[in-house]
Amino acid sequence: MLASAALATAAPALAAPAAKPIAAERQIPAADAVLATLVRANAAQMAAMRAEPIPVTTGGAVREMSSNWVSATYYVGAARLARVTQDQDTLKFLTDAAEHYNYALRGARSGKTMLNADEMAIGALYQELYARRGQEGTLMPLRQRLDWSLPHLARLPIPEHLVWWWSDSLFMAPPVLARMSALDGDRKYLDAMDKQWWRTFARLYDPDESLYYRDERFIERRDEKGRKLFWSRGNGWVMGGMARVLESMPADYIQRPRYLMVYQAMAKRVAGLQRADGLWASSLMQPEKFPEPETSGSAFFVYALAWGINHGVLDRATYLPAVLKGWKGLEAQVLPDGMIGAVQKTGDQPVPTTATDIGPYGTGAFLLAGLEVMNLAKPTTALPLAEPPRDAPAFIAATTPTPALPRTVRGPEEETRHATEMKAVAALAYDPLIEGPGLAPAQVPPAAPGQPTPPKMIFRMTPPPAGQDQPRATVRYAPERYDDILWENDRTAHRIYGPALEQYEPPSTSGIDAWGKSVRYPFMTRQLRTGDQHAYHGEGIDYYNVKTWRGAGGLGVWDGGKLWVSRNWKDYKILKDGPDVASFKVDYAPWKVGGSETKKGRQVWESRTFALPMGTNFTRMVSTFGSNAKGPITVAIGITKKPTADRPGDFQADKTKGAFTFWDVTDPDKGTMGLALLVDPRQIVDVVETDSDWLVLVKVMPGKPFVYYMGAAWDKGLDFHSRAEWEAYVQAQTPDFNPARQ
Repeated sequence: MLASAALATAAPALAAPAAKPIAAERQIPAADAVLATLVRANAAQMAAMRAEPIPVTTGGAVREMSSNWVSATYYVGAARLARVTQDQDTLKFLTDAAEHYNYALRGARSGKTMLNADEMAIGALYQELYARRGQEGTLMPLRQRLDWSLPHLARLPIPEHLVWWWSDSLFMAPPVLARMSALDGDRKYLDAMDKQWWRTFARLYDPDESLYYRDERFIERRDEKGRKLFWSRGNGWVMGGMARVLESMPADYIQRPRYLMVYQAMAKRVAGLQRADGLWASSLMQPEKFPEPETSGSAFFVYALAWGINHGVLDRATYLPAVLKGWKGLEAQVLPDGMIGAVQKTGDQPVPTTATDIGPYGTGAFLLAGLEVMNLAKPTTALPLAEPPRDAPAFIAATTPTPALPRTVRGPEEETRHATEMKAVAALAYDPLIEGPGLAPAQVPPAAPGQPTPPKMIFRMTPPPAGQDQPRATVRYAPERYDDILWENDRTAHRIYGPALEQYEPPSTSGIDAWGKSVRYPFMTRQLRTGDQHAYHGEGIDYYNVKTWRGAGGLGVWDGGKLWVSRNWKDYKILKDGPDVASFKVDYAPWKVGGSETKKGRQVWESRTFALPMGTNFTRMVSTFGSNAKGPITVAIGITKKPTADRPGDFQADKTKGAFTFWDVTDPDKGTMGLALLVDPRQIVDVVETDSDWLVLVKVMPGKPFVYYMGAAWDKGLDFHSRAEWEAYVQAQTPDFNPARQ
């Protein structure tokens, strides 16, 4: 979706320090005054949660002590505060929560919920208590859940659905995994976290805005002014999550500069969106639609920016004014009872907020922000952070309480919102019961009578939805795959490459790709979404390598004993998307042909239509070349010599009939690709061989269209299982070379 390749692997240098911001430095609040505010807010939050019986089902709890993310976010802030205050009441409360849930996580009923990042957030509490107490049992259930999750987080090939498919998840689970590596000394947790983090980044991060979409439903959403929807708290979750991950990540971790680069880019963008009151609008790009104060997103931004200053990864002079203004804005929303108000309710997008709205996650964010503000007058602290010292046995005993009784609280409004969100979960979440490693049919099923044994299969693609499992010809522009154009029918499948790929995989040119296909219905889009189109997932495979060669019938111009080729297509137009024929047109920008240091060459350009009807393995091409010089052009129609092996396949030329066939080297597992060209014999000038391609040379005039056919087959598909069958089929064709026929 969004190109992660645009990010470099090293963090950029910080901006040169400005002159010391004397005014801002003088405004740094006294640490004891900030601490008093935090202690009061924490006490109020504990009292409020203790006043509510603990619900039996904690998933929808928004005020009570629970094991869900709502409370877990508060536990993170309260645990950090307890490191400073050593307050026994706070540690009793936190231990009360951990003991009540037996140091375990919700979600045992299904694989999806066991992987749900929201349910892993409470793991940070268990890790904090383990770090302080060294009680092995406090980590055992968490470690078991994390160990179970690792194969899914690091899943290869990348499945269609993400495990962490929403931005909030990057605060909930990644810090827990990163810290588990720090506590256990085993990088497997950090490595798995890192893989899934960047998969989520690739789907949800907008590099043009340096912000995250909440989930894929919001990527294309725009308001009446064309503005994108970026949720304040959603981006606050991400920045807070990065800060916590970096606290546990080793300084020499290879991906660490990449996290810092994204963190710094987000910090710059977020600081620029701060309002005059020091807070941030619930919808970052639509401030006038949400003019009221909102503290949950704002508190995470203040936390993340202050954290960056305190750990030397953000320039103090640049960001200190924003942090101080933000903290002042947050303090203005502290309610008379000490709670932090203006907290947007639980949900998945911006909504209006009232001054008296509260929530444990808002308090947690406020505590994290205040603790960093307290440290602004201190020297910077290097990363990663050391774990807190172990508590004395007597102190541990004094802070171990008795659990409270539970009860369930759920109102109609929460039920309605929850039901809507669960629909999104069902649609977007990776389900290990369907997509998990090793699931059936991981073993290759027996071949049908008369059919070859399919290639080995790591996992089978999810079948297409009802109605999309019928044979048809189709063509599709695929912007998510770097501007590929895909076309296929009931027998064969191809693609060509667009301008985006030139930036991602330079050099890239106008060769044609051929895919093996073993189903009658369209499969290319779903094959690409597996993240590994080069493996067999039950319906076909892309193992034919095009690179900068001509592939399966790509064109060039032959001049001076040399092949001159265009770059990828420049413009396209889909003419007909099935069901009987897939047809489209592409234009190639002018490119240089011939010439030398002393001789000026000519420029040529091309327009070409592609038409693939049902029931055939051949795509009909109508090509028209233009030129800035008069006279004929020698066009080369190519087939790559070594598309799947380190030695050439077999090429047969019948210039009299205009039929050219290629039978590739057989792969022991994946089988053999067959290619063919049908060319008007009256136009053929010669057949030549280069290091990379066999080329059929034809003479054409600028502005005058000509026709040729390109075909492909796979011997593990449904129609051809031998070279003899393929060559007989090619020889039986009766091509129409009249360009006037559409």
